[in-house]
Amino acid sequence: MRKRFVFLLVFLIATVTTAYAELKLEIPKELSKESQACVACHASTTINIYQHWGRSKHFRANVGCYECHMKKKGDPGAFEHNGAIISIIVSPKDCGKCHAKETDEFVNSHHSKAGRIMGSMDNIVADVAEGNLGMKTEAFPMGVSAAAVNGCWQCHGTVIKVNKDGKLDPATWPNTGIGRINPDGSEGSCSACHQRHEFSVAQARQPENCGKCHMGPDHPQIEIYTESKHGINYYANKDKMNLESNKWVVGEDYFAAPTCATCHMSATKDMPVSHNVGLRIKWNNRPAQLKQAHETDLVWGLPSGKITGDMRKENMKKVCISCHNTNFTNAFYIQYEAEMQLYSEKWAKPGEKLFNKATEVLKAVQGKEYATFANKIDYTWFELWHHEGRRARHGASMQAPDYTQWHGNYELAKNWYGEYVPELKEVIEMGKKSSNKEANIKAEELEKLLHEVQATDNHRWSVGNEDPAVKAERAKRKAEFDQRYK
Repeated sequence: MRKRFVFLLVFLIATVTTAYAELKLEIPKELSKESQACVACHASTTINIYQHWGRSKHFRANVGCYECHMKKKGDPGAFEHNGAIISIIVSPKDCGKCHAKETDEFVNSHHSKAGRIMGSMDNIVADVAEGNLGMKTEAFPMGVSAAAVNGCWQCHGTVIKVNKDGKLDPATWPNTGIGRINPDGSEGSCSACHQRHEFSVAQARQPENCGKCHMGPDHPQIEIYTESKHGINYYANKDKMNLESNKWVVGEDYFAAPTCATCHMSATKDMPVSHNVGLRIKWNNRPAQLKQAHETDLVWGLPSGKITGDMRKENMKKVCISCHNTNFTNAFYIQYEAEMQLYSEKWAKPGEKLFNKATEVLKAVQGKEYATFANKIDYTWFELWHHEGRRARHGASMQAPDYTQWHGNYELAKNWYGEYVPELKEVIEMGKKSSNKEANIKAEELEKLLHEVQATDNHRWSVGNEDPAVKAERAKRKAEFDQRYK
C-alpha cells in the first residue's frame, strides 16, 4: 500500500511539474496565504467542501481555493469576498492555467459546444409547448420558461448572467451544463464531469458520471450501457477495474470491461487520453438524418473537422481491439452500419419529406393560426426521429439489442404505420376540404408523395403489395423454423 502511495505521489508531482513548467510557474512549496485564509473559514462553514478538497490532488500539490477562484477587479462575475477578489464560477479558462492541453481539447469538442443547440427544436418544446414565461428574474424581466431552466439548460448549459449587484442570476445559476457560457466568455464546464472539489479521476471514469445527461427516451446511453455486455461485465467486476490508476490503459491496467471513458476518452496502448469525446465517433446520432461527426465540427469551425468520420471510426477500432480481435470488430461495424442505413432509408429520408409537405398543407389550411408543435403530427414525427430513431441507432452502436429492437426499431414501425400514416391521411383530407386553393394543391402533392413512399420496397407490404418472391422466401423460412422446432 505504501509503495502504491509513493508511486501516486511521484506521478502527481511529475504531472504538476510539467503543467507548471509549460506556464513557467513554480510549484507552490506551500499553500498560499490567500488559500490558507479560505481554508481557515471553510473548514468549519462548509466542511464538506473542505474535506473534498482535502482528498484531491490539488490539496497535495498546494493548489487551494484562491488559485482556482481568484479574479481581478472588474473581471466579469468577480466580487469582493473577505478581502479577496474571486468568482464563484471556475471556467475552462481558469482550469487551463495549469491544464492547458486538456482544456484545449475540451473547448474544441462537441461537449463544450452543447449550449449552441439551445435554439433548436428541443428548446422550442421546452420554451413554448412545455413552459411559459412565469419565471421572472433580473436577467429575464419578461420571463423565462422554468422547464428550460430546470431541464435543457442543466445539461446543455446556458449563458450565465451577472446581475447589477454582481450576483449570478438565479435563472442561470446554479448550472453545470457542459456547454455553459461563462462570464469570462469561455464555453464549457469542467465540473460537469469532474465534480468539485475532489475532482476524482475514479469518479470521472465511471459510467454513472455520464448518466446525468446521457439517459432517457431520446438518448439512453446509460441504460443502453447497463444492458450491454460491457455494462454487465463492468458492474460484475468493478473492483477489478483499477479506477484509481493514473495511467489506466485498457488491456494493461484493466481487462474486465470498458466504461464510457474507456471508449471515448481514455488511453489505449497506441492512443493518448483525449478530452475531445467526438474523435472516436463516426456518426452523430442526434439529427434526424444521418450525419458524420466531423460535419458539425466543420460548421462550427473546429480544427477537428479535418478528422473525418472514417478516421474517427478507425480510432474507435483501436479501442475495440484492446479486448476483441479484428474479425470481431469489423463484423460489429458491418452490423452497426447496416442498422444506420436501415434507419435512414426506411424512416428518416421519406419521413422528413412527408412531414415537410404535411407542414405546408397545415400552414395553408390554418394560416395565421398555425404554430409549430400545436398539431399531433408534429409530435409523432419528432418522436420518430428524436426518440425511436435515436434509440435504434444508439442501441446498435453500443450493442444493446433490446433497445435497438423493442425501444427502437419496433417503436419506429408501430408509430409509423399506426400513428404517422393515419395522421398524414388526416392532413390530406383536411387540405382537400379546405376552401383555400393552395391547401387543395398541397394536399394533392402530399397524397402523391405518400403513395410513392408506400410503393417503395420498404413500405409496399403495408398496402398489400409485397414482392411475391420476398413473401415466398419468408414463408419458406417460417416452414423450416416450424419443422425444426415441431
